[in-house]
Amino acid sequence: MTVSGGTARHGRASGRALSADGVLDLGLGMPAELGGDGRGTNPEQLFAAGFAASFHGALSLVARHAAFDPAVISVEATVALGRDPGDVGHLLCVDLVVRWPGIDPEAAAPLLAKADSLCPYTKMAWRGTPTTITLTS
Repeated sequence: MTVSGGTARHGRASGRALSADGVLDLGLGMPAELGGDGRGTNPEQLFAAGFAASFHGALSLVARHAAFDPAVISVEATVALGRDPGDVGHLLCVDLVVRWPGIDPEAAAPLLAKADSLCPYTKMAWRGTPTTITLTS
């Protein structure tokens, strides 16, 4: 991915994100919560999409190995900026909500834990990104 700065000379505020193969070509913008107009995709949305897809892939793999059909599973990721108490910067905070209709929470708990241990995004999160995983049906 290549991000350019756009009119504000700030990729996050008015940039463009372009993948090397040209498949992904997005205008970036600040979310309304941070003072922007909210019309462009922001990095937190892109990170949330990657995180949800990665966790869904890991959970689907674990579910299949446990003889569950993963077709009904969905993963919602919410990513927000929080202040880093150690400096003037920010931290990403991630909340994952797993929707898995019909599964017993006791049966799901070890599968969620196994997916958490396999998912590359949650592995990354262990190194400083606060992450919560919530099961709903």
